[in-house]
Amino acid sequence: MPEVLKAPLAVEFPFTRSLGPVQSAFLTGLRERVVLGVKAKDGRTLVPPVEYDPVTAEEIRDLVEVAPTGTVTTWAWNHEPRRGQPLDTPFAWVLVRLDGADTALLHALDAPGPDAVHTGMRVRVRWAEERSGAITDIACFEPYDGEPAGPTGHSGEFADAISGIVAFARLDYTYSPGRAQSDYIHALSERRTVGERCPSCRKVYVPPRGACPTCGVATAEHVEVGPRGTVTTFCIVNIKAKNLDIEVPYVYAHIALDGADLALHGRIGGIPYDQVRMGLRVEPVWTEGARYPDHYRPTGEPDAEYDTYKELL
Repeated sequence: MPEVLKAPLAVEFPFTRSLGPVQSAFLTGLRERVVLGVKAKDGRTLVPPVEYDPVTAEEIRDLVEVAPTGTVTTWAWNHEPRRGQPLDTPFAWVLVRLDGADTALLHALDAPGPDAVHTGMRVRVRWAEERSGAITDIACFEPYDGEPAGPTGHSGEFADAISGIVAFARLDYTYSPGRAQSDYIHALSERRTVGERCPSCRKVYVPPRGACPTCGVATAEHVEVGPRGTVTTFCIVNIKAKNLDIEVPYVYAHIALDGADLALHGRIGGIPYDQVRMGLRVEPVWTEGARYPDHYRPTGEPDAEYDTYKELL
């Protein structure tokens, strides 16, 4: 039996957001080594600040400065820091109630080990050497046994305030495609395309999932399809993707391979983008060492009749 495949996979994208007056002041304050909270309707000072009162849902903008010193309310030890975390050596995640605040701020505490951390310990902000108006302007917290630091008296008004941020969301995990898709990928390495036939409805699905998406029953019968197929629907891509060396515009299409009852995705090449059409007959183009077709090109055959692929749109 072929080996079931697995591989590391990372999904990452930039998230861009604009900042309202409250978050703008908070992040700009961090750039200037000032920690700001916001005063809620019940008199509590909330840090990090929020734009709406968590009790009444009223808009709140009454900024107030708090101290860069505080008390650990709870913590957890991180023995193996991951990519992108505040410190690259083991540290504690802590909730810190800063002096003058009524809520806690989550950040990292630089400590030699878990025995050096306890609820109620005093800490202070360690500022990053270079600050840009982000939560990372607080490099971390560090143990502190001095007096509470007093506020600077800043009003929350800053020149050149931060108006927006770009945050990168990333998910790292190990993906295993399972038995059916592993068989599909192994076949692709031999330049063959294999689907699986449902024992109930007899439809052939590519790529296979190990179960019929219509009937819900397990599938196991391999059926080789293609290699030629028909463009059923398509879109013209006009935005160049990061790390993708393809000139725009180009066409990405649903392709119903001969013998399959489900269209798969593929890029169309070898033809001007504005000449791609529904019904176009195409075939795969393989590059040296690739495990899957680089793109599909026209075969030169007459276009397929609409009735032959209308159920596969």
